[in-house]
Amino acid sequence: MKLNFSELKDFLDEKADVYNNPEFIQDDPVQIPHRFSLKQDIEIAGFLAATISWGNRKSIIKSAEKMLDIMGNSPYDFVLNHSESDLNIIKDKSIHRTFNGEDFSYFIKQFRKIYQENQSLEDLFLIHKDENNFYHSIERFRAHFLGIEKHRTHKHVSSPYKNSSSKRIIMFLRWMTRKDNRGVDFGIWENIDPKFLSIPLDIHTGNISRKLGLISRTQNDWKTVEELDLIIRKFDEKDPAKYDFALFGLGVTKELF
Repeated sequence: MKLNFSELKDFLDEKADVYNNPEFIQDDPVQIPHRFSLKQDIEIAGFLAATISWGNRKSIIKSAEKMLDIMGNSPYDFVLNHSESDLNIIKDKSIHRTFNGEDFSYFIKQFRKIYQENQSLEDLFLIHKDENNFYHSIERFRAHFLGIEKHRTHKHVSSPYKNSSSKRIIMFLRWMTRKDNRGVDFGIWENIDPKFLSIPLDIHTGNISRKLGLISRTQNDWKTVEELDLIIRKFDEKDPAKYDFALFGLGVTKELF
């Protein structure tokens, strides 16, 4: 599809508008944190759902519901007050593909450390002066959350320093940071400007972005995330991540293929 800048912006604005509404939630992992109203419950449920967001969406939601059940549908309370025996029981459980009970129990332990020192996960993702995206922010979060001791779970929190697109973390950051009162994203983080957000880049958003001529790189990696940033921030410098809805919608409808 060959469109000029103005036509492309209008086209993507229209598609974003179609998909950025509460009906989107029904079949998407974002429905998991939408079951809660307490900020910390939303953060924990959201981060867990985002972490396992690969593969079939129904399967992702089912696996996330399994984690909520284990936590008694009170994630923050469970994180703060779980016992060692709770973790031992969890370790033997199957959760979602390669994210197993050992990974889940490790996340719970690390969450407790974080929340004993911070009111919100937002504190670990703050953008520093002279930064224009979450490249360094995600690494600071990883350092706090994962610690220095090597563990199999580290592979489930991807690293932009290793040129990963960090799709699942970027998606989580969109959920927490975007404020538009459309009912999908929460916008509960007050100290991070949505202008720093990127598009969660995976095989679908990558292919559609290439089809539209938004990016030229063939890999779906961090360098491509930054290449896509350059164009979507020209479309809307204050809210670039809204175009995730457009690219997702075009992936669902397959109207470009």
